[in-house]
Amino acid sequence: MSTQARLGRRLVQLYTGLALYGASSALLVRAGLGLEPWNVLHQGLAELTGLTIGVVSIVVGAAVLLLWIPLRQRPGLGTISNVFVVGLAMDGTLAVLPDARTLAVRIPLMLAGIVLNGVATGLYIAARFGPGPRDGLMTGLHRRTGRSIRLMRTVVEVAVVVTGFLLGGTIGVGTLLYAVAIGPLAQLFLRVFDVPAAAAGSAVVAAGTPERVILRP
Repeated sequence: MSTQARLGRRLVQLYTGLALYGASSALLVRAGLGLEPWNVLHQGLAELTGLTIGVVSIVVGAAVLLLWIPLRQRPGLGTISNVFVVGLAMDGTLAVLPDARTLAVRIPLMLAGIVLNGVATGLYIAARFGPGPRDGLMTGLHRRTGRSIRLMRTVVEVAVVVTGFLLGGTIGVGTLLYAVAIGPLAQLFLRVFDVPAAAAGSAVVAAGTPERVILRP
């Protein structure tokens, strides 16, 4: 594959993956059976502030990105794009997606949201444009503290889930299923959508894209 074709494919994967990630989160919101950890916090803050969950996601993502500075993390194009595209896609999907009132609708929405999230994760991480701000936070804490990524992720995600729940975010069976399923799903779709790395580095790619953060080693 030529360099231009590879870059074009990676860009398509990046933005398709980020848009689908936001859409998958919107499906989980509409299902109302539990959100992924960070969106529990985003929903709780949205309830508190009156902002949309997508706008809160953007604000929190930008704030987390600022924490990369003392952690000496270097963002990539995917990192910056993640902050904005996911939140906008989430709000856009919620604007056209009707409320789900029965379990016969909510359960399929929840399952579709989890699977689509795995697809989206595989797409944008395999594009190799750098991790999202929240995943980079885990990597930075791992490097600065010497603690395992698993421990750093667990500590941070427990903290955001508890905080979000106390603010009114939704925890439920969807939260548990997401936690169990997202690692295997992301691993599967990372393999499906993998783009062979170019021989030379790229200025828009953050070095050492932490795929293992997504896969919960």
